[in-house]
Amino acid sequence: MVGGPGISGHSPWRLAGASVLALVLLALDPGRAAAIVVEVTPADDVEVAINALGPGDELVLHGGTYTLSGRFSFAIAGTAAMPILIRAADGERPILNRPDASQNIIDIDNAEHVIMCGIEFSGGSAGIRISGARFLTIEDCEIHHTADVALRANDTGVLYDSLRILRNHIHDTSGTGEGMYLGCNSNGCQVANSLIEGNHVHTTNGAGVSQGDGIELKEGSYNNIIRDNVIYDTGYPCILTYSTVGNGAANIIERNVMWGCGDHGIQSAADAVIRNNIILGSASDGIAMQPHQAGTPAGLVVVHNTVLHATNDAISLRGTTGSVVIANNAVYARAGRAIFVNGGDLSGLVLAGNVGMGGVTGASGGYAAGAIATDFVAASFSGMPPNDVFPAAGGALVGAGAAAHVVADDFNGTARGGVADVGAYAFAAGGNPGWVLVAGFKGVTPGPGPMRDGGVPVSDGGATGDGGVTPMRDGGTTPMLDAGPRPLADAGVSGADAAGASGAVEGGCGCRASAPESATGPTGTITLLTFGLLALRRRRRRR
Repeated sequence: MVGGPGISGHSPWRLAGASVLALVLLALDPGRAAAIVVEVTPADDVEVAINALGPGDELVLHGGTYTLSGRFSFAIAGTAAMPILIRAADGERPILNRPDASQNIIDIDNAEHVIMCGIEFSGGSAGIRISGARFLTIEDCEIHHTADVALRANDTGVLYDSLRILRNHIHDTSGTGEGMYLGCNSNGCQVANSLIEGNHVHTTNGAGVSQGDGIELKEGSYNNIIRDNVIYDTGYPCILTYSTVGNGAANIIERNVMWGCGDHGIQSAADAVIRNNIILGSASDGIAMQPHQAGTPAGLVVVHNTVLHATNDAISLRGTTGSVVIANNAVYARAGRAIFVNGGDLSGLVLAGNVGMGGVTGASGGYAAGAIATDFVAASFSGMPPNDVFPAAGGALVGAGAAAHVVADDFNGTARGGVADVGAYAFAAGGNPGWVLVAGFKGVTPGPGPMRDGGVPVSDGGATGDGGVTPMRDGGTTPMLDAGPRPLADAGVSGADAAGASGAVEGGCGCRASAPESATGPTGTITLLTFGLLALRRRRRRR
């Protein structure tokens, strides 16, 4: 509960104006209630307001601290055509704070076609616990200083379908300490067809953390995309995925950058495409493929990654049981091996077009020696930014890969055009045309002025800051930006085609005028008008 027993007079239930479309819809369905816009402040009972929302309704939270006591939960459902939107007021920052760890900050008991945007969550046990959800979007939020996991979707027996976790700032956890805990051990629940994109996850390695993965995707979860995230200073791997155990398509891990990972950079047991990632340093191996729970290395494609490692192996493979492709990776190990293979059935292993330092152990072929000083613009084994791992003109990475394993785009989203440059970047004579690696949201370059934790501006205005390059979708022909700074999701993953991640907004959110897409396509004009226009008469909901 927050504030008093009901909605105060200071934040009335406010309705938008009428439209011709609303008249038509009401004529077709006279029993249908008009969608409403509701505004609340910290003086109001936000839990009551959320649970009163119906399809097409919008709840606007004004800035300030909403101090929580008792369990705070909701179970609401919109529709594909009329999702429910819970968002920060434009230019304002609402903070849901739980000053102790007796409860999670919020419990989402059930949510379908719901968008949460621009809200800060602090304190509590877990930050956001999701017990059931389909087509739930959590976007432009901040979750921090929790006593346990920041965001969890791990209730036994649940299928979490088409989640969208977009451009959130997650940091300073404790307890088991995962930034995101998605799915269950031993296929006990699944996250499927979901997009985890553009998040800034860090400092999950504090003194009170026992595990602290950045993003953990558990066994049985399938057909998900983890991309364009910046992850560093974790207790366990920065990204950890298990096997799909045959439930569905492989998971995709692409275009992420990470460093300071407390274990491996990326660890995967099976059934994953790992491409265009940059790993600057980790406590164990850069990319590790090894048995975990029911999964053993098979169905793995590791291509066009750039891994620098001062102490351990850049890529390791243990206990192989099926197809594994390791191709076109820039793998530079100062003290370890570029590629280490140990045990298992190697009949399905393909090595091709890799370049680096440290050589190959346990297999042969598919590797050429390089030198960090001449192959990159300004790279080092420092294990963190600043670190320019863009390929240098005349270096060993340019055009040296295997053409059969070239992917459509690179770390920036730039089309490769079939050119076999090695590593996460496609070479360009003028240097890196995209974002410079930095602690913060990918695509956002911190400017002068006050900074938040982790090097993020207090107010960045929602700019994508892509350095003048327009990232492209898979295939390299369609810009990722539609009518504004909102990158589109990968069209090739069923059910994960999200409206995309808006720019990182520290005050407010970028999703007010957009709606999520369902598995069958965009919701279209009806939803856009619903948020601002689809209301004809005042009504007041009661719990």
